[in-house]
Amino acid sequence: MCHIANVNNTRNTAYLKAFGEHLRKVRKKQGMTMMELAFDADIEYSQIAKIERGLINTTVSTVQALSQALGVKPADLFQFNFPSKPNK
Repeated sequence: MCHIANVNNTRNTAYLKAFGEHLRKVRKKQGMTMMELAFDADIEYSQIAKIERGLINTTVSTVQALSQALGVKPADLFQFNFPSKPNK
């Protein structure tokens, strides 16, 4: 039996929300609805909605599918302003 202690929770809800907002901007700039993006990326509509609202920490594979459906590079989906260090 393996026990893992002191696991660092790396979920950054502010970053997830910023990513989702940027994804929404890119999608709308491309003139796509969430339904169209879901169909083109072969991803559930509800998953697109959760990503755009920053509710889930999506996978690299999903980012690749989204970028392909949007006609952009995966790196483009990470081109948004986010402070590297939290404000105190």
